[in-house]
Amino acid sequence: MKTICFGEVLWDILPHEKVPGGAPMNVCYHLNRLGQEAAIISKTGNDENGKALIDFLQQNNINTSLVQVDNDQPTGTVIATQKGNEMEYNIVQPVAWDFIDYDETLIQKVKEADYFICGSLVARSEHSRNTLFKLLEVAPTKIIDINLRPPHYDQFTVEALFNKADILKLNNHELALITGWYSNEADFEKQVLLLSEKFFIPTIIITKGEAGAALLFEKRFYDHAGYKVEVADTIGSGDSFLAGFLSKYITGQSPETALAFACRIGAFVASQKGACPQYDVDSIENIF
Repeated sequence: MKTICFGEVLWDILPHEKVPGGAPMNVCYHLNRLGQEAAIISKTGNDENGKALIDFLQQNNINTSLVQVDNDQPTGTVIATQKGNEMEYNIVQPVAWDFIDYDETLIQKVKEADYFICGSLVARSEHSRNTLFKLLEVAPTKIIDINLRPPHYDQFTVEALFNKADILKLNNHELALITGWYSNEADFEKQVLLLSEKFFIPTIIITKGEAGAALLFEKRFYDHAGYKVEVADTIGSGDSFLAGFLSKYITGQSPETALAFACRIGAFVASQKGACPQYDVDSIENIF
């Protein structure tokens, strides 16, 4: 497995349906759909929701051998409510993915991978946080996808993740919030450079919603205006963006190509219901 994702798998409970979700699972789904083999380390409950998630992953050819089962805690759920073009989330706790267990098999699999992707949400619980940081000690290229959902984060944990990051992905609102811990700097590029220099992170990707995205790579900035679409919902669009970027980065494509493709797939997913629509690579390459 070239890439391993770590973190939450869950059901997004929408007003009229429920769909599979969780940022690391979404990234894993899209990487596999884009031809990059990835597996997920997580935990479900021993319940119907958990079995349905495993079925979904297996039906989409995603390796589930590292997904644990909890006999005490339920499978994760998130109650999602749409407010304009944005979503608000009630992330239920405690749930199974708050209790991901450490074992030697995980250590070996992470050592053998080329890329390790995790977010900040899974670090809300001490149990999964301890497992995560043990794996980060042996992980290869570490990709940190910050996902600040109040009250499920704290400054100490965010900074600890930043100190491990080789590639950091966050959105412009998170960028402003986090840099505000250290400075009153309002200039976007200076905010990005502040994080890069303070935490020695060479590559930072910033999504900007309807305004597209930006990238700091090898001390140079790249910018893309994004693509205009009719938004169905924004669930998973940032996760597909990250997978799209990595699918090009892993294969040695230029920063401009990776950023443009990431914006393309992120816009496509925003135009669809749910985080994991069906598509093929060629359709994304030619959609805009």
